[in-house]
Amino acid sequence: MTYDDSNWREEYKSFTSDKRELELLENGPDSLASSWRLMAMRQKWKKIKGYKDPEPPDCQSSFKEWNQSIDE
Repeated sequence: MTYDDSNWREEYKSFTSDKRELELLENGPDSLASSWRLMAMRQKWKKIKGYKDPEPPDCQSSFKEWNQSIDE
């Protein structure tokens, strides 16, 4: 991670006026659905700030490659 997201909740407060979102930012989620909403808010904050997660590594292999590794 190349960015500091330790204070994202405080920063996000300046981007919203929704009472429920402000409550979630202050108190945290109280249900599974509210945790999804909080995660969506974090993703929106990252998009606003221009932060991107690194691409995951390509871990694919073909059956042929696997089979060759077993034979060796």
